[in-house]
Amino acid sequence: MSIQGKIGHRGAHVGTATARAGAACMVSLIDRRTGRAHTVGGAPLRVFTKLPEEAAATLLRQRDPAHWEVRVEPLMTIGPRS
Repeated sequence: MSIQGKIGHRGAHVGTATARAGAACMVSLIDRRTGRAHTVGGAPLRVFTKLPEEAAATLLRQRDPAHWEVRVEPLMTIGPRS
């Protein structure tokens, strides 16, 4: 996984392909101590959205940024259907 840049929240990173406005992406909450995604009931906590900054803010709310980060990964999109 390649993390290339930053978006508007401390601890939030975004891959270069999500720079396009409205691009679909997956936002994951990452434990900095382990480098692994936070899990709920054994499943990784991930949000699929076209608004990564809002999702990042929600996931990081009331969390210590020294322990948590958000990773944003672009999802493959297919052109418009005809």
